[in-house]
Amino acid sequence: MVLSATTQAGKPGARLALIAACLAVVVVGLGAFTRLSDAGLGCPDWPGCYGHLLWPRADHEIASADARFPDAPVIAGKPWPEMVHRYFAGSLALCILALAALAWRRRGDRDYPFRLPLLLLLLVIWQALFGMWTVTLKLWPQVVTLHLLGGISVLALLWLLALRLRDRPWRVEGAIARRLLALKPWILLGLATVFCQIALGGWITSNYAALACGDFPTCHGQWWPTMNFAQGFDITQGVGPNYLGGLLESEARTAIHIGHRIGALVTTLVMLGLCAALLAIPWTGARRLAGAIALALTAQVSLGIANVHFALPLPVAVAHNLGAAFLLLTLVTLATKIWTLRDAHDH
Repeated sequence: MVLSATTQAGKPGARLALIAACLAVVVVGLGAFTRLSDAGLGCPDWPGCYGHLLWPRADHEIASADARFPDAPVIAGKPWPEMVHRYFAGSLALCILALAALAWRRRGDRDYPFRLPLLLLLLVIWQALFGMWTVTLKLWPQVVTLHLLGGISVLALLWLLALRLRDRPWRVEGAIARRLLALKPWILLGLATVFCQIALGGWITSNYAALACGDFPTCHGQWWPTMNFAQGFDITQGVGPNYLGGLLESEARTAIHIGHRIGALVTTLVMLGLCAALLAIPWTGARRLAGAIALALTAQVSLGIANVHFALPLPVAVAHNLGAAFLLLTLVTLATKIWTLRDAHDH
């Protein structure tokens, strides 16, 4: 058996995992920027852009691209966000490949995460396929939403890996440990709730329903406006049409928007309950994480309201996407700390 080589900086690969997690934040942010700036079809082909490694810029390159893709002419300002996002995503994939290779080399070390880096490698391959299908299926909402969830999952799992490799568990007395361990159901509920809310956010974005309600807390001046939930949440939408700009009717988009608001309310209640449970534990570590969760939740709710009030300004909308990711990461941190608890007297 290979002995675990843990140092003050953590296990081998800890810094690379942290770098990859930071890069994943950039990729998630660029993905949100690309989607929200309507640049998701800025390049009609994959993995290149109009047959270029970057994108057509010179006049003759643009003319050639327009002739090659007459149904998708070059629109100024649209190709570069898509290609920048692809190159950052490719760099992230290389980092994950290196982490998987390191885990394979240390597969004899029972204290070193082995399955998690391999899962990340499979997930990033999934992401590459969905990135391709996002373009080739012309922003089909199901694919766009799953691509978003895949990106968030990569980020969350990379952060989990970074925490595991950093190897700095909480060390607490028995009574505090028992109270922390009793929070496991709360944490699982919180993770599931936030993940579902992110899925609703992906669905609202992929169906262009963010501006379906222009007022808050009411919608169209009503608490319960006319809506079509059956159409709004129909996941059997056909493949083939170009979904840029969305194809749903107003009542269906309103239903999606209200569904996201209901999800936000449920998420807020669950997070507040978890924060209250953490604050009730007389230990600094638990209370600090309660503060981090409350801060992320407050920022996220505020950004969501600002999106409605200011009609979805791009910086606020991108920040709202990143806010959801950071809220999820606070829960991943809490879950990791509690699932790896150690007794204060162990050395």
